[in-house]
Amino acid sequence: MRFVNRAAAVTLVVGILLTTTAGPAVAAPVHARIEGTGSSWSGNAMNLWISAATQQGVQVVFTATGSATGRRDFAYQTTDFGVTDIPYQGSDPLTGAEDTAHDRPYVYLPIVAGGTSFPYQIRVGGQLVRNLRLSGQTLAKIFTAQITNWNDPQITADNNGRQLPSITIKPIVHSEGSGSTAQFTAYLAKEYPQIWGAYAGHAVETEYFPARNTHNDSNHTIAQNGSDGVMNTLVATSNNGTIAYDEYSYALAVDYPVAKIENTAGYFTLPTDYNVAVSLTQAVIDDNPSSPTYLIQKLDNVYVYNDKRTYPMSSYSYLILPTGPDGSHPETKMTTGKRQTLADFTSYTVCTGQRSMGPLGYSPLPINLVQAGFAQIAKLKVRDPAVVLDQQPINNCSNPTFVAGHPEINHLAQIAPMPPDCDKSGAGPCGATGGTGTGGTGNGGTGTGGTGTGGTGTGAGGTGTGAAGATPSAGAGTVIDPDTGQVVGAGSGGDANAAPTPTTLSAFRNSAYMRILVPLSVALLLSVLFVPALLNRRYRNRRR
Repeated sequence: MRFVNRAAAVTLVVGILLTTTAGPAVAAPVHARIEGTGSSWSGNAMNLWISAATQQGVQVVFTATGSATGRRDFAYQTTDFGVTDIPYQGSDPLTGAEDTAHDRPYVYLPIVAGGTSFPYQIRVGGQLVRNLRLSGQTLAKIFTAQITNWNDPQITADNNGRQLPSITIKPIVHSEGSGSTAQFTAYLAKEYPQIWGAYAGHAVETEYFPARNTHNDSNHTIAQNGSDGVMNTLVATSNNGTIAYDEYSYALAVDYPVAKIENTAGYFTLPTDYNVAVSLTQAVIDDNPSSPTYLIQKLDNVYVYNDKRTYPMSSYSYLILPTGPDGSHPETKMTTGKRQTLADFTSYTVCTGQRSMGPLGYSPLPINLVQAGFAQIAKLKVRDPAVVLDQQPINNCSNPTFVAGHPEINHLAQIAPMPPDCDKSGAGPCGATGGTGTGGTGNGGTGTGGTGTGGTGTGAGGTGTGAAGATPSAGAGTVIDPDTGQVVGAGSGGDANAAPTPTTLSAFRNSAYMRILVPLSVALLLSVLFVPALLNRRYRNRRR
């Protein structure tokens, strides 16, 4: 009986402590599962962020169906959000396919940057060639069936006289309405309108690649659905000679090389997080908040930027946020719980979620787009006052493009290493000497307080010299070997860009949950430490 009374007393005291410590109850935000479709270009980034959200009990489902389908699903209110690499077009400029939001109110939210890359499979003597270089004009001719063999003189010229064996080129394109297709064809239409126009019929951007060249029956173009379908086809052992286009992340994920693309400065570069950051300093962003294309990019200046580090096909991807109802076109899909989940998830993606983008094959957003992104997210609360915004302070985002106190500086672009001399047109290629070899790769070293010294490597066809390590700097990104596109090291000053899988959503770090649980935890700890001693002393006094 004494034990029962003592337990009851402990329970009573703990209850009193919890009540007095926690204060009045605070209603926690209500979440609901949200679903979206869209860009496979952004698919790997979305999957990483969703994994982090799931660990925090936030349910987000995303299906990479292609940008065109993502916009269409959003327009018909079959999804809660969409992801797209280009804005609504009204209609596709080439096919005329309808492309409107059907009056569903929305805003665009930039979520990640990256480069549309050109992974390939070329095997010589069973070894995978890893140092292919291609000019923009050569790319245009490959994907329009004007160049159909890897031993073509123009490809040989791009590689400074290194001729590949006679292997048929098999281009792989997206069969769905794809943002990757739109980014590639926009580049072709702007930079090589005669080549592209002769093939497509009109020198315009399109999400629907015309996979069959009716003027050439020997065209070997393969159409596949989605980024995974494209890459699975490319890496098949029977597909020696293939080349495709997709976001850089997909090639990195399967350890396949991508072609270095020639820029206006005459250097062949990869779509590393550094080079993309440099390139997108030239993107023209619609900065009119009243514009229907607010925050949408125009990339013409990126294509022709003459910085040696430029990767010409760099771009942003966007999430489509619903902002209805507006009275005349009521929003039937959304609820407070869904808007709350969207607010928390997107706040995380544009902030802390950016620090993992470099190693994944993307490039993080600059500070101006993060700030603008927070303002877009705040429109969810304007529409629904019950939504709780608990966004992390922007200076705590750990984004490697940020410099504390200097929002005008893009640190990642500032510290981006220059390409080696062997990547210049008429030199190199890097990592290859003598004949047709696949070339060696070197791992660049890292220094302390200075620039590291490049290492050396050997491979079939000769020896090669690796790239020098990047200058160490606080918050510097990973060092990418220019021959392989793989991570080889980091500056000694720390690497905010190489953070592992994120584990905490900012919305939960300082949320109402924490304001309740912290006092409760403290009270419980105090009760465990002190209540038994107090009760024991009281019991002894009563016996006396």
